[in-house]
Amino acid sequence: QVQLVESGGGLVQPGGSLRLSCAASGRFFNAYAYAMGWYRQAPGKQRELVASITYEGRTNYADSVKGRATISRDNAKNTMTLQMDSLKSEDTAVYYCNAANAFGDNNWGQGTQVTVSS
Repeated sequence: QVQLVESGGGLVQPGGSLRLSCAASGRFFNAYAYAMGWYRQAPGKQRELVASITYEGRTNYADSVKGRATISRDNAKNTMTLQMDSLKSEDTAVYYCNAANAFGDNNWGQGTQVTVSS
């Protein structure tokens, strides 16, 4: 089983920045086998992909965050980060860390609240 723990959420003013971190652990977690990503869910909306990154470092971003977000991972430390800049009120959501492999093992963190408000 894979455990994912997020950190770094909070209250941020519009135009500000934040950095979310995710630490992966577990007896069977092998960074090589898992793609990782950040998802978010705003009240009344479906969970959506924010950004993802493969073991090799290939990245994918939602159109809504392109140019404002940077995802990265440290395979040696089993960690992943999401740097977001120029935050908008519509970025307010619970952000979830995800790690998934090709065999259907799909894991979620507990989520961290990000609120963008003045």
